[in-house]
Amino acid sequence: MRELKGKTALITGGAGGLGFSTALALGREGMTVALWDINGERIENSIAALCSDGITAKGWVLDVADPTAVRAGAAQVEREFGRVDLLDNNAGVHAPGDFLNATDDEIKRQIDVNLNSYLWCAKAFVPGMIARNSGHVIMIASAAGLLGVPGMAVYSATKHAVVGFAESLRMELRRGHATGVGMTIVCPSFIDTGMFSNVMPPLFAPWLRPEVLADKIVAAVKKNNLYVHEPAMVKLIPLLKALPRAVGDVVCSLTGMDRSLQGPPPKKHRHFGP
Repeated sequence: MRELKGKTALITGGAGGLGFSTALALGREGMTVALWDINGERIENSIAALCSDGITAKGWVLDVADPTAVRAGAAQVEREFGRVDLLDNNAGVHAPGDFLNATDDEIKRQIDVNLNSYLWCAKAFVPGMIARNSGHVIMIASAAGLLGVPGMAVYSATKHAVVGFAESLRMELRRGHATGVGMTIVCPSFIDTGMFSNVMPPLFAPWLRPEVLADKIVAAVKKNNLYVHEPAMVKLIPLLKALPRAVGDVVCSLTGMDRSLQGPPPKKHRHFGP
């Protein structure tokens, strides 16, 4: 995937935030872009914005938590655009609050969107990549998929699962000699998209701009890098977890990580994309 021009990307949750920024970055590399999102109005605005930038793009309203809808949607995308060369599993939801206060519906929806949809979409598109021994899968995880964060226990659980799924799938591809199919796991801290509206980012982990992160994701795909950790502080999480528990807890307290979801919303919150 060093050369993206002329190939097709499918992005879930692609009508806003990081998904839209990645669609724009991939489109500017010459890729045809297909977007799936549950918000029809937002899809229309996003496709109009991409097309006005000279990008070939089309969107579909689709609930990626529904495996039947995913299979039907995959067939439709392939009828319209041909093979899908890059799958960006990007869809995500978050319900703020401590675990014991979460409703059953909030728990189920986060698991369905943040994890199960990644399984359904991989099942729909990866077999074609294996048959061609060519393609790439982006898995949008999180820094919360590397380290537990209070106030987002279910979200963190799903992102830990995404990391485990992606690493396992990569090894299965390698064992099956599908070495032409690449994998990139993205583990960012808080992205300034509006998903986390009541957050005070910890020290050394400022708000990430989605368009900047999207460019780094595209660069990682072209280099076939397995991980994108942003900001740099995220790269130190394995070291933090290797410390004695009491020391790690003190570090989390000093940086404010354990209070990040109790902070006030940013004074000026920016939204990117349609």
